[in-house]
Amino acid sequence: MRAAPIGHREVLAIAVPMTLGYVTTPLVGLVATAVIGRLGDPAALGGVALGSILCDLVFCTFNFLRSGTTGLTAQASGRADGREVRAVLLRALVTATLCGLAIVVLAAPIVDLGVAFVGGGPAVERATRTYARIRLWAAPLVLGNYAVFGWLLGLGRASVGLVLQTVVNGVNIAGAVLLVSGLGLGVAGVATAGVIAEGLALALGLTVVAVGGRRARWPSWREVLHGPSLFAMATLNRDIMIRSFALLGAFVWFSRQSAGLGEVILAANAILEKFFLLAGYFLDGLAAAAETFVGRAVGAGDRPAFDRAVRLTLGWSAGLAAFAALVVIAGGGTLIDWMTTSPPVVAAAHRYLPWAAATPLAAVLAFQMDGVFIGATWSRDMARMMVLSLAVYLAAVALLVPAFGNHGLWAAFLGFLGARGVSLTWMMGRRAAEIGDADPVGVTSSGRR
Repeated sequence: MRAAPIGHREVLAIAVPMTLGYVTTPLVGLVATAVIGRLGDPAALGGVALGSILCDLVFCTFNFLRSGTTGLTAQASGRADGREVRAVLLRALVTATLCGLAIVVLAAPIVDLGVAFVGGGPAVERATRTYARIRLWAAPLVLGNYAVFGWLLGLGRASVGLVLQTVVNGVNIAGAVLLVSGLGLGVAGVATAGVIAEGLALALGLTVVAVGGRRARWPSWREVLHGPSLFAMATLNRDIMIRSFALLGAFVWFSRQSAGLGEVILAANAILEKFFLLAGYFLDGLAAAAETFVGRAVGAGDRPAFDRAVRLTLGWSAGLAAFAALVVIAGGGTLIDWMTTSPPVVAAAHRYLPWAAATPLAAVLAFQMDGVFIGATWSRDMARMMVLSLAVYLAAVALLVPAFGNHGLWAAFLGFLGARGVSLTWMMGRRAAEIGDADPVGVTSSGRR
């Protein structure tokens, strides 16, 4: 079977909407901070910040519902198995509903544990609890949106995904302004705006699915709840979760080591880290394109289409990473001067700016290979290579930081990014030889091997 032709236009048709969706997401946090900040209550501002971190951590734990659904959907689409395409969505929605309800039931202990971990004074703690308790009620909606968004991406309908992302962000921003500045609901208003936004986006997403599939033959619940298929999805999701926790651990360790080097270094690294995260939004858009086209090629057993998908997405990613590095070098100093007025922090950030500029170049393979492995559902190898890269990173930190301080920390971090990319590329060369030999997920919707 041959996958659909892939060209530059097809890659950009997915990468551009995904990038726009990713880049607009930070605006929600900026507006929420601004509307609460204008209340003149530092405790409320701190509570929203800490509550947002806590909720983001909980929700991001289940981000596998987005990426795992994308890979499985793209592969079923590549096999031209329409019933399995729809079965993947229903399985993801069932999983999202169960996991979301579990979060709602466990919200109280989750908030208690989170507050104990992040700390803060009594007033900040009250604000954090208020925000987190309301936002966690949106868990089934948030996870449902992950499933629908991942499914649409797996079908290559990134423009529809951008519309849904715009609804979430736009309603969130408008709701925060109305409920806080207009109705005076404070912290509760910001949290409620997030719940409303997720609900409207899910309703719109499910409407799009229903309208598009009104003439299609949907699978029976027996097919949806088919044991081997559910096991394959659970295994894929488990491995993606391991990969996500390992990646989060690397960032947490970077921050911990930065704090150990003093407040000035901690603040400077926090600023420089934002440059890498911004570049990552652009690289993520092309990684999403890789997920879709690689998944289709693997599902169809089409090795030439797989190779072309990897070449095209990697070529665009490399060019974009080089551009991002040049932008950081050219404009990073100005941004540093705008982001902080502390002379010691400004001086430190300028000193280590070249390291931040190099991060997109070091990370380009890692981002792209993540997209390849998610699309191909080679999740176990992805998790193993991530754990191996994390071990290399921790060893490098132990060796380089005592000798070279913050320069050593940044060198270790770039080594971590590079190790991820190189190890995954090496593993891809071994796994690609299997394309076309077998069903990559191991089962079809009917259970045939």
